[in-house]
Amino acid sequence: MTFETETVLDRRRMRRRLSFWRSAAIAGLALAFGLLAFGGERISDLAASHQIARVTVEGTITEDRDQLLLLKRLRDAGHVEALLVFVNSPGGTTAGGESLFQALRNVAEKKPVVAQFGTVAASAGYIVGLGTDHIVSHGNTITGSIGVLAQWPEVSALLDKIGVKVNEVKSGELKAEPSPFKPMDAGGRQVVQNTIDDGFRWFLSLVEQRRGIIAANVPGLVEGRIFSGREALERKLVDEIGGETEAVRWLEEKRGVTKDLKVIDWKPVREGTWGLPNAMAELAAYVLGAGAGQLARLVGRDATIGTLGLDGLVSVWQP
Repeated sequence: MTFETETVLDRRRMRRRLSFWRSAAIAGLALAFGLLAFGGERISDLAASHQIARVTVEGTITEDRDQLLLLKRLRDAGHVEALLVFVNSPGGTTAGGESLFQALRNVAEKKPVVAQFGTVAASAGYIVGLGTDHIVSHGNTITGSIGVLAQWPEVSALLDKIGVKVNEVKSGELKAEPSPFKPMDAGGRQVVQNTIDDGFRWFLSLVEQRRGIIAANVPGLVEGRIFSGREALERKLVDEIGGETEAVRWLEEKRGVTKDLKVIDWKPVREGTWGLPNAMAELAAYVLGAGAGQLARLVGRDATIGTLGLDGLVSVWQP
């Protein structure tokens, strides 16, 4: 075999090796990106290790489609023996609390669900707790604030002072009521009050049904007051004082969940993880420092900041 022939064969073998490792590298990158996009809870599905799932509900509660889909997947996950819901929220929209309540009751049809209240679990945050089978609260948790409200600014006097007039043509007298551009009349106020009353009756009936109490017999409950965890326990609004340890113990001792299971966080898969907000956060961190990057990520990702304006009926407590 000539020297030239050997050289050609060596080059061909080298090309095959390079092609193999290039293909392997591309496959590895594709797998890595796929796992990232797949989400932590789906990777847990693949591992299929028996566990207690932990879902966190914090900040402003709205009707979060990604979170509802997460609870549906969790309900059907055979390797998840129970669900622990950590609630740290002053509330949010009443409809958002209602959707979470129903999703949790759907989970409870297949596996036990326990709530652990953090610093605050009030209004719609308390509705989330009502969706579970057992509520564990810290002694100093702020909870309660049973009620529904609607708020809006009224700037007609300011507009008069600066000489601005808002013209309006509408199909009926109650369309677009209440309006920030004029004082509310009796008819508009009554419509809003009727809607609030209907939502409040639903909220109270939920409390009475789930907690086995008569709301009118609990001082301050109908009036919408808040309670500490200890006060809530006395009034049967929660079941136990403690934290995650007590919540897991209840699952093991009262609902027969396997002892010493790991508690694994399940998080919604959010779209846009690789989108513009994340890229801008990374750029801010590079140019201005890590602190600026953290702030940019907070603004871009935090649901509370993103929902400072809430539409619909609101069940929220904030001092």
